[in-house]
Amino acid sequence: MSWLIAGLVLFLGAHVFSSLRPARSRAVGTLGEGPYKGLYSLVSLAGFGLIVLGMAKAPSLGLWNPPAWGRPVAWVAMPVALILVAAAYIPGNLKRVTAHPMLWGVTLWALVHLLVNGDLAGLLLFGAFGLYALYAMAAQNRRGVRPSQTPRPVAGDIGAVVAGLVAFALLLKFHGALFGVAL
Repeated sequence: MSWLIAGLVLFLGAHVFSSLRPARSRAVGTLGEGPYKGLYSLVSLAGFGLIVLGMAKAPSLGLWNPPAWGRPVAWVAMPVALILVAAAYIPGNLKRVTAHPMLWGVTLWALVHLLVNGDLAGLLLFGAFGLYALYAMAAQNRRGVRPSQTPRPVAGDIGAVVAGLVAFALLLKFHGALFGVAL
């Protein structure tokens, strides 16, 4: 479990640090923009690697019994979460509804996975990412980030839906091989 916790601290710690603008500005001033981004990327990558290793090695310590209705809810909610993540990268009108489509997608992903996993490792992983996503939205809102006011062609929204559904189909096919739990 210590690998997982170390990975979460590194990965999410780097992301929280970057949201602390005065501290980030000092680091960029000291290191330079390029070296700061390189260090940020290396720390994040190391944290992600430790998260993957930690989840693979984590013992199954059950905390609660997931409800039977959780899996059907996940089947409906996960495509929505993936569409939101795709909408963060594809210019479309979903960014006129929320300034944070990716963070809402991560929040939904975390909630759904908390619903269907009742173990300690799942609570740590999904709980930490869900809490971080909520924190990041609040931090961005404090900095003045708001939904876009610019109308976009509907093609971007269609692209986000297609990309999210393709990602969902791929996860259905490969979830067992990637994460050890077949769907």
